[in-house]
Formats: sequence, C-alpha cells, structure tokens
Amino acid sequence: MGGLTEANLKALAGPRSFERGLGYLDAVSGVEVGDGWVTATVHGTERYKVELTLDGPGGPTGVCDCPYGLEGNFCKHLVALGLTVLAQRGSLPRQREAARSRARDVDAWLSALSHGELLALVGELVREDRQLRRRLELRAASARGDFAEVRARVGELLDIGPFTRYGYVEYADVRAFADQAGQAVSTIGALIGSGRATEAITLAREAMRLLAEAVESVDDSDGRLGQVGAGLADAHLDACCAARPDPEGLARWLVGQVLGNFDGIIDIDPLDYEDVLGERGMTVLRESATEAWRGRRTGWAEKHLMEHLAKAGGDVDAVVAVHAADLAANGHTHLVIARELDTAGRHDEALRWAERGMREAQDLAAVDTALVDHLCERYVQADRLADAVVLRRDHFGARRSLLAYQRLRAAARAADRWPAEREGALALLRADAVRRQQGRYNGPVLVDALLDDKDVEAAWQAAAGSGADDRQWLTLADQARANRPADALGVYQRFVEPLTKQTGNTVYEQLVSLLLSIRDCHRSLGRPDEFTAYVTALRTTQKRKRNLMRLMDERGL
Repeated sequence: MGGLTEANLKALAGPRSFERGLGYLDAVSGVEVGDGWVTATVHGTERYKVELTLDGPGGPTGVCDCPYGLEGNFCKHLVALGLTVLAQRGSLPRQREAARSRARDVDAWLSALSHGELLALVGELVREDRQLRRRLELRAASARGDFAEVRARVGELLDIGPFTRYGYVEYADVRAFADQAGQAVSTIGALIGSGRATEAITLAREAMRLLAEAVESVDDSDGRLGQVGAGLADAHLDACCAARPDPEGLARWLVGQVLGNFDGIIDIDPLDYEDVLGERGMTVLRESATEAWRGRRTGWAEKHLMEHLAKAGGDVDAVVAVHAADLAANGHTHLVIARELDTAGRHDEALRWAERGMREAQDLAAVDTALVDHLCERYVQADRLADAVVLRRDHFGARRSLLAYQRLRAAARAADRWPAEREGALALLRADAVRRQQGRYNGPVLVDALLDDKDVEAAWQAAAGSGADDRQWLTLADQARANRPADALGVYQRFVEPLTKQTGNTVYEQLVSLLLSIRDCHRSLGRPDEFTAYVTALRTTQKRKRNLMRLMDERGL
C-alpha cells in the first residue's frame, strides 16, 4: 500500500474529481480487501462497483463502472474509496486475512459436501438468481449439443422487450440490458471451448445482427452496448481462428459487415483475420473491397476500407486513387494526397497535387487554410520565396483576416518584400473599411492589422475614421496611453459609465481595472486632483455595492 497516498489520488483524479470525491466518503460501503486490491460499492446516481489496485507496477490504478469511469478516467468514486482505504490503513491487514480465512472456510465447506448436497445448493442458488439460472441453462444446452436451444436463448439475451418503455430502452435501464446481453459473449466462448467453433461463428454473426438492431432503440450514451459489440467481434475472430472457415466466404462476409455496419456498434478490422484468410482469402478481400468502392466511390465506408487495405499493403498509388476519386472543392483532399506522397518520399508529385488543389479550389476564400500553409512551407523549403509571397497575397486578397495578414507579412519579410506588400494589403483593408461604413462589409480588420504591426498612430487614425469595436478601442487606449493620455482617458471613461449600472464581481473587476488606467492618464496629464474628485463622486453613487467598495480599497482607489 506504500504507493497509495492522498497526493497521488489527487494526481490520478485531477483537482476537480478529487474535490468531488470528498463528498462521497459516506457513500462507500461493502469494502472488501484482497492481495493488493480493494473493492467496494459507492452510492451515487446509481450503485457503482469500484476496485482499486494498490500496488501495481505504475502505482495505484482503479476501475469504476460509472459513466466517467467506463471512459478510463479515475473518477470521484475511486477517490472516495482511496480515501476510505487511507483512513482504514491500520485495519487493512486484518481485513485481508479475514477475507482469506472466509474463502478458505467456504472452500473447505464445499469440499466436504456430498454430490447430492452440492446439487441442492446449486438448485437453491438457481432459484434465487435469475441471471445465474440463465447462464447455467445455456451451459447445459451447450454441453448436450443443443444448438437450436442455445441460439434461442441468445436471442432472448439480446431481446430489448423486457427493458423497453414505449418501445425504447431508457438510460436507467441500459445497464441491466447490457449486463444480460454480455452473457451472449460468454456463451459463444463456451461453444468455442467445447469444440463447436463452427456453430460459434454462426451464433456470433446472429448475435451481431441482433445487437445492431437493438441499439437503434437504446439510449447507449455510456457505450455499454459498444463493449458488448467488441466482445462479440473478439469471439467471432476466436471462433474463426479455431474453425478455419472457407476463406473466400469469410472475406466476402467481412467486407459486407464493414460496409453495412453504419451504427459502428460492431468494430471489425478485416486485417485481424489475415492469418485465417491466407493468401487466397486476402485476394478475395481486396477484390471485393475494390468492387464495392468502384460501385460507390464517394461512400465513406467504401473509401475508408479501401484506404485501410491499401495502406496496410503499402500501395500508395491505391491510396491516392481512392482520394482522387472524390476531391473536395476546398482542396482538403488534395492536401491529404500530398501528405501521403510526401510520406512516401515522392515529393515532386506531392507538390504538384498541392498546387493543383489551389488551382482547382472553387472559392479561394473557402480554401483549406492548411493547404495554403502546406504549400507555402514547401515553397520556402525549395527557396521559392517569391512564390510563397504570391500565394499568401492571393489568399489574403480572398480572405482578409488578421491571420491571413500575419502570414502574408511573415512570407514577405522572408523575401525582403514587406514594405511594398504591406502597402497593397493595407489598401485593401482601407477599402473594406470604407465599405463597412457604407454598411456593405463587416469586420474592422484594418485596426487589428495596424495594431499587430505596432503602428499605434495609424491604428488610432483608422479607428477614428472608420470605426472600431470595443475590444479594439480598449487595446488602442492601452497602447496609446503613454503618448496620447487625453485620448486614452476619453476611451476609458466612455466604458466606465455602462459598467456603473451593472452588478457582479466580474463587472467590478473590469470597472476597477478601468479606474486604474484612468488614474495613470490623469497622472500623465498632471491632474491628480481631478482623478480624486472623479473617484470620490463615483464612490458616492456606488456606495451600496460593498464588493466594489472593498475591491477599490484593496487597489488603493
């Protein structure tokens, strides 16, 4: 237990979950101690099963079946159990030994029972536990080779009927249904273990179909049915490895399953079956995938499968062909192709595809910015600085944003052409500012660009002439305060007035920040008495706002 401390509980959970875990200390019950592990029940929205592994190689770990825990997170329930364990540290060895003793007692008692007494005990448990009864019934049907019975029982396990309300399984009932459905996985595993792998293949496929139908009527927000689906996929693979079915038929089924699994509940990777398929099956797999893709080149599933198989086989040309058959208008697909070719070391082809993407873009304003960045990087690497500038200029002309201006500036400076490029870019922004005044353009980018250039005087003139938003005026006032204190003072005072009519600590913080800036302006102007009078008047009108008064006192106002 040396690795379990309050500090590493906080590190594992994070501050938020740790703090929330403190509120669940009284909700921990049924603590059981084993060799290096502790389990308990924590009562939250539901009753959650929680287990801590105390002395793992990487330190403590834990699992919880709450929604947050099922995502792999160290949740508040685990924190509560960990803190409970720390509080009971002294009694843990005794509890562990008591648990071992109880287990030994049970083993000894069971060993002493006669065959008839064991049957009676099992019968009693079966009558009391419906889940246990179903599991044993399935085991019995499997043992006597009654596949029809096993198949019918698996159908019952995946039937949502007993859990539905108005034809739908609500969130509160999903856990019980998922627990029941999970028994289908163990049933298929039992068939494989008893030498009936061929029947297990049939049953696994039937269970996948039933689960896919069920999920359409289930609120599976926590992904519990996804776990069942993963279990069925693993069981199917195990069955195929054991039974070695016809590779051609398996290949066609795999393609159909991947292309038809629109809900994503059964995640099967055909390449996991490579050893079972062999050379002949893999050939049919690729041919079937190619045929499906040729029939629907824009289908997401068809494209994904083709790309997956092509990448696994190292066939870059096939990957390119898949993407080239469905090119996006904004150049994104061209970029994907260029990156694939670059990775393969075919840099000239990659560059041509990137340039083609720019040429074929239907709207330069909507082109994928990542394509522009990629192509400019390639131009710079090839010492084609002038081409990079032209591309950045064209992109800025179509999409006049601050980011596009910054990227143009960087490219032009690298090519020692910024002064001329800057004049052209600012001319476009000034024309936009005029259109904005006429109500035909939105967004005063000109002010932002001049501020980003540290040209405060020009930015101030632009704001005064064509307008600026509140954020820009405040930024201007902050940057111009040293040289234009009177102008900055007017801006700050304009923003104070509406804040005095509002309440809330966030508002008070903003108001005090403005007052500190106003004080700096008055000091620069040599008029501290005017500021004193201003603050005195403000205090008189705002005196009922105690948090504001306290904050002003703390800041010396």
